[in-house]
Amino acid sequence: MNIQFNPEDYKCKRPFHVEPTNIVSVNDDMQRVTDEASAMNKRIHYYSRLTSPTDRALIAPDHVLPAPDEIYVYSPLGTAFKVDSCTDGYGKNSSLVTIFMIWNTMMGTSILSIPWGIKQAGFTSGIILILLMGILTLYCCYRVVKSRQMIPLTDTSNWEFPDVCKYYFGSFGQWSSLLFSMVSLVGAMVVYWVLMSNFLFNTGKFIYNFVHDINVTDIVPGTNGSNKVICPSAASDHPSQNRSVMFSSGNRTGFELFEEWWDKSKTVPFYLIAVLLPLLNLKSPSFFAKFNVLGTVSVVYLVFLVTVKAAHLGIHLEFSWFTENEFFVPEFRILFPQLTGVLTLAFFIHNCVITLLQNNRNQENNVRDLSIAYFLVGLTYLYVGVIIFASFPSPPLSKECIEQNFLDNFPSDDIMSFVARIFLLFQMMTVYPLLGYLARVQLLRQFFGNAYPSLFHVLILNLAIVGAGVAMARFYPNIGGIIRYSGATCGLAFVFVYPSLIYMISLHRAGQLTWPALIIHIFIILLGLANLIAQFLL
Repeated sequence: MNIQFNPEDYKCKRPFHVEPTNIVSVNDDMQRVTDEASAMNKRIHYYSRLTSPTDRALIAPDHVLPAPDEIYVYSPLGTAFKVDSCTDGYGKNSSLVTIFMIWNTMMGTSILSIPWGIKQAGFTSGIILILLMGILTLYCCYRVVKSRQMIPLTDTSNWEFPDVCKYYFGSFGQWSSLLFSMVSLVGAMVVYWVLMSNFLFNTGKFIYNFVHDINVTDIVPGTNGSNKVICPSAASDHPSQNRSVMFSSGNRTGFELFEEWWDKSKTVPFYLIAVLLPLLNLKSPSFFAKFNVLGTVSVVYLVFLVTVKAAHLGIHLEFSWFTENEFFVPEFRILFPQLTGVLTLAFFIHNCVITLLQNNRNQENNVRDLSIAYFLVGLTYLYVGVIIFASFPSPPLSKECIEQNFLDNFPSDDIMSFVARIFLLFQMMTVYPLLGYLARVQLLRQFFGNAYPSLFHVLILNLAIVGAGVAMARFYPNIGGIIRYSGATCGLAFVFVYPSLIYMISLHRAGQLTWPALIIHIFIILLGLANLIAQFLL
């Protein structure tokens, strides 16, 4: 983690509390917070309480502040990082690093549902919607970035977007931003649990069949040949998700016993509890932050997998605007809001974009770098979605067979898909504790003033989150549905309503609000509201 400060900014940095946890320097030596540092922290806090946080009249004097080489920054991941040196810039990340960070943060599980979303909207309509939603969410994200600068006579250098919401809407803005932030976090954790159950099931099935030299054919329609594509939704009428035909001289009883205890929805979601619940209860999951690079590796490998599969399967397209036939879907479908719901979460970074851009060395390039990052994210979604949809073998299979997780269209014994599932499973198992930590910090600190009030409080919260994930994996394992519901809900606040409202209020207070600006931003709010309502109607 690279953190740099402008030396002139030391006096305006607000004090913060570092609990006696690990302090990590560049060589990762484990240290403890000293009594002197604790006393210094209390002295600085004393100055901060003499006036309101927005009043700079009584900022702690220079002789109270630590020396530059003694300053640590408390990370949201629970670790204090040492600031080793300073540069003249606001941060030391180049534009290229900043763009990559935004791209890496925004790319998530939504990429697995983009082909399904295109199928729901229609091929041409899907492409147009990805472009339009990318532009719309980019503009709203731009409004978030600029929101702090429109607050007069107040030092907002350390503010995040929820602080801006609190400034304009008071306690309602504070609590509503917390609510919608929790929706996005818990929604992501539920999607992760469903996907981890899916990947663990298929991985275990592959390993069992390989070790026991069992040739298993799933009872689902599919293509023939080495690059097999299947249609699991066509077998949805079967009572068991594990039903298969085995061709082996081995012990059939052992195989049936394995299928009974290794079921995608009945058993595997519960097995994950033994691994992930203890990790959620750790005070600081900073260890797992070291594996964030796996997210990049997983996305790159998915792009590679999609390219290879398309090269072998070829292109299968037929264009018809409104007529649906046995194998193809029309170019426009009334179900298109399902894609917009997925895309709202796919392009969602509005609650943390200010933090990501603060470490940009050249602050004047923030808008440009943000735009480039959005372009690359949209390009990645377009590439994966279009290639999977276009190469899906129709005939013999219908485009309706494209699953909400496109990896489900490849059998469990497919080697490339097996590797992708392994990558994604391990990545999600390392990211899941981080998401749980962020949810814990936001919720418990708001209610109890402490992110870890006691093991009992943390355990109750984690049991509720894990229970939601297990219930969804057991009864509603549809990641496309979960993504679009949670995306449209949190997006209503953070993407559509708050950025537009804050912009209109700031213009009104400055006497600069015009009718075109009012109409455009009210229209954006109505789009967000319609997007949410449509998820429950279609």
